[in-house]
Amino acid sequence: MEPSPTRPKSEAPFSLEKSPDTQDIEEGTVHQYGQPALPIDETLECKLRWKMDLRILPTVTVIYLGIISFFTLTDRVETATWLSPEQKALANTRIMSERVGTTEIIDKFGTKRMLRGILNPVVIPTAVISFFNFITVHGLSFFLPTIVRTIFPQHSVQNQQLLTVPPNVLGTIMCMLFCYISWKVDKRGIFLIICAPFSMIGYSMFLATSNPHVRYAATFLPVCGIFALGAFPNAHVSANVISDTSRSSAVAFNVMLGNIGGLVSTWAFLPFDGPEYRIGNGLNLAAQSSIFLIGICMYFAIERSNKRRSAVDVERELAGKTLSEIQNLEWRHPGFRWQN
Repeated sequence: MEPSPTRPKSEAPFSLEKSPDTQDIEEGTVHQYGQPALPIDETLECKLRWKMDLRILPTVTVIYLGIISFFTLTDRVETATWLSPEQKALANTRIMSERVGTTEIIDKFGTKRMLRGILNPVVIPTAVISFFNFITVHGLSFFLPTIVRTIFPQHSVQNQQLLTVPPNVLGTIMCMLFCYISWKVDKRGIFLIICAPFSMIGYSMFLATSNPHVRYAATFLPVCGIFALGAFPNAHVSANVISDTSRSSAVAFNVMLGNIGGLVSTWAFLPFDGPEYRIGNGLNLAAQSSIFLIGICMYFAIERSNKRRSAVDVERELAGKTLSEIQNLEWRHPGFRWQN
């Protein structure tokens, strides 16, 4: 057999040999700032390390603040070392005056009181408001960069990210403003109604037009109300319960329904629905409209219930009941009044 001829080396598309350009990069060429360039792998490693450090930093900070707070924050008036005995007595008196039918500041946990907090006729609709509001809050927080990118596709990624900052700044300012006014007038129910129309108008603009400037302006309207609606429900449910046990269960129930709304928001802005995102915008419009209607119904229901309670003879209703039974009445106590 004749020996097979020597086969020429095939020209492979990828070669393991280092090109001059690769050698220059690895050896480190000098940048315009006089610093040698890092190899590609090291550059990526540095970026990843910085990102991981930035993500870990808030977590570590919260952990340390939690540990410090555990030893510094007070759990009752008696442990408030910065108050004088006279101030402690005044604080206890004011707390007791706000709690109808109670004789103790810190109550013991009980199933009946816990259920009274969850099944409260004001807590339930308020928690539903949190559910609908968190659909909008989480949806806007997660997908605002996506929404801005569809409005201004010609802008760079950096500019698109910067365009998401002004709506969030405005939302923070409006949240503090509404909360300050609520604190001054000692009202919360009316603000559950006032905050919803901002989002209703904003998402109506999203659905009505494709003009990029109008759609970007529409991103400023929802944040005027939804951030404040994240704070008011907790304050509202807290003001409409009596004991610590019922208050804890009421706030927890409100937060739980709100977080469920956050889960729903992840399915609001779907890829196939872009760039108009009619499903997501329609869902948020429906959610905010529901908040508006629930807020109105709850407001007038509270006013009606308080008028009916004012006509009840408290002593007659409580006749024959023990102290324990009276304390377990919670919002069913005839002397209790809802806070609007």
